[in-house]
Amino acid sequence: MRPVPVLMYHHINPHKGDMVTITPAVFEGQMEYLHKAGYRTLKIDELISYINGALTLPQKAVVITFDDGWLDNYIYAFPVIKKYKINATVFLITNRAENASLQNSELQTLNSKLTIPTHEESKSLIEKGESHKVALNWGIIKEMSNSGMIEFYSHTKSHAKCNSLSEKELMEELKESQQLIEKRLGSPCPYFCWPYGKYNDLSVNVAKKTGYKAIFTTNHGVVKAGSDPFAINRIIVKDSVAWFKKRMVIYTNTILSSLYLKIKKK
Repeated sequence: MRPVPVLMYHHINPHKGDMVTITPAVFEGQMEYLHKAGYRTLKIDELISYINGALTLPQKAVVITFDDGWLDNYIYAFPVIKKYKINATVFLITNRAENASLQNSELQTLNSKLTIPTHEESKSLIEKGESHKVALNWGIIKEMSNSGMIEFYSHTKSHAKCNSLSEKELMEELKESQQLIEKRLGSPCPYFCWPYGKYNDLSVNVAKKTGYKAIFTTNHGVVKAGSDPFAINRIIVKDSVAWFKKRMVIYTNTILSSLYLKIKKK
């Protein structure tokens, strides 16, 4: 049972030391390492097939995920993903995509003039109704999706904490976001990721009723054949290429990953 690390990113921008942010040079160094070291970057369908025992993987396999759908993913991460032909997944907050009204053609013109806010500034702009300054819009999302390298799945409608919602509220958050992604992109949306990593038995049951086939968490760990597809572990990435290289060696090795994760839990 070869372990597969599912990497979790949020922001890619120059705000070094900012919450949930990887700087562009470090991100490129990490992706360059995966490319040169021969890692296979999996799409989610492939990961689920592996979990279910329907796919055999090479020794070096990894999944790359981005949470929320920040505009800096397009500006800084997307060119690197295309350069190294990396497969990646973005878990999208659909209300933000709907509200992000800045057109793709305008973004390309203004690229050099855009000032990327910090994480806290980004949250403040979202609250003020200025999603277009910090979130991906559907034009950009379609461009990224059409590359064949990036897939988009649900991260709820409004980034709600799903462990505190009623069944009706959960259905609204999970179903409406799923339906909108399917409508906008013309492809199924069978995968989901919990905002803040918050969930409970009710929210898991509602997600299953909604038709999701796999759910991603913020629980620390790797994925193996036979892992629970409704509680997929991930690894939070740090802003360091050296850290990244060491962890990739550990997390893709059956013995090393098992020992390391046991130590981490103590």
